[in-house]
Amino acid sequence: MEIKAFKAYRFNDSVVGNDGDCIAPPYDVINAEQQEQLYAKNDFNIVRIIKGKETDSDNDANNKYTRAAESLNRWIEQGALKQDDKDTIYAYVQNFTAAGENFTRSGFIALGKLEEFGTGVQPHEKTLDGPKADRLNLTRATQAQFGLIFMLYDDKEQIADRIIKKATEKEALTKFVDEENVSHAIYAIDDANDIAAIENMIKDKEAVIADGHHRYETALNYRRESQNPNADYRMMTFINMHNEGLVVLPTHRLVGDLENFDMAKLIEELEEDFEITALPFSDESSKVAARDKMFELMKSDFDAGKNSFGIYGKDGAFYKVTLKNKEAVKKALPNLSEASQSLDVSVLHSLILDKILGIGEAQLASQSNLKYIKDIGDAIEESIKAIDNDEKQVVFFMNSTKTQQVRDVAAAGEKMPQKSTFFYPKVFTGLTINKL
Repeated sequence: MEIKAFKAYRFNDSVVGNDGDCIAPPYDVINAEQQEQLYAKNDFNIVRIIKGKETDSDNDANNKYTRAAESLNRWIEQGALKQDDKDTIYAYVQNFTAAGENFTRSGFIALGKLEEFGTGVQPHEKTLDGPKADRLNLTRATQAQFGLIFMLYDDKEQIADRIIKKATEKEALTKFVDEENVSHAIYAIDDANDIAAIENMIKDKEAVIADGHHRYETALNYRRESQNPNADYRMMTFINMHNEGLVVLPTHRLVGDLENFDMAKLIEELEEDFEITALPFSDESSKVAARDKMFELMKSDFDAGKNSFGIYGKDGAFYKVTLKNKEAVKKALPNLSEASQSLDVSVLHSLILDKILGIGEAQLASQSNLKYIKDIGDAIEESIKAIDNDEKQVVFFMNSTKTQQVRDVAAAGEKMPQKSTFFYPKVFTGLTINKL
């Protein structure tokens, strides 16, 4: 893949105060409450551009996209956003805790040359039209790139990783800690030899989109319609698949609003294709023990390469179910490669959600019966509580997707179902901005 250094626009703390207060999570994880908090955090917070507020009086001439463009231009005029003087690759380092362990994930931000899928860049996840239209409207209005696309590449020699480590010995350009206690820092890599070494390392490698599929497809669409030569490149974060801090967390499935749902019937129908281990409980103490045992058994299956899920449906037990009939997956997904058929999400979606519960592609796309729960914080406890309070009917707990599986599916030219991977933590928006 072809990449190059660039002169990013970055928040100028002499104007904005703490530049870390101007950075935000990716637009697609910001809910209404977080939007308000980010608006209040700093008058220059990037949320005003990437996820601006809508009003009842919005029209073609005055809307969240036109206001985003006005904010961008005004901030540059005020000096709140200032362009770097020197072509730079930006080292991006995140320190965080996951599952009780401390990790450091490091990568670099550069401009990646856009390629049609299959010629240097591979997707691994399906996309929806709504988010792509939204991001295209923002790009049209601002003619700039804000959110980072999270790319994976494979370099066992870890050439860029060593250069990044050297860069962290200098003072950080920006450093802050977010609300989830994740530390973010970027450092300048502006030595010509270091830039050339990174560019040469990655030029013969294929990159896989880990997160930001909608942003990548939007960039392709904007390039086609604008014919702007600067739009041939897109701002991206590149992480080595061999980086020790590369962590993939599971995304659980919370199901509700199904007519005539019967937990006992679900378990009975699962017996055709799955081995079922019931973990009953009688009080709060044994409930916690049963839940922990379920996750312990799931991890054992994960380590053994088996397809396994945890299930809870307010019937006095947790369940661990393990696929025993692989032919059923092949029959349900005959046109997919073995790499795709072997995914936990493929098994769950085809043999359980679709085949038994009737949640097919249309329902998955609209999320009418399904809520995706990222495994951070108290997500598991909140999911169980939603079942106990009759807000939802059943929850399916997932193991993580392995990085190798992401690579194998992309290499087969296929895409995973939505929310198959949750690379934690997210790469934040506003650290660098690229104007077209």
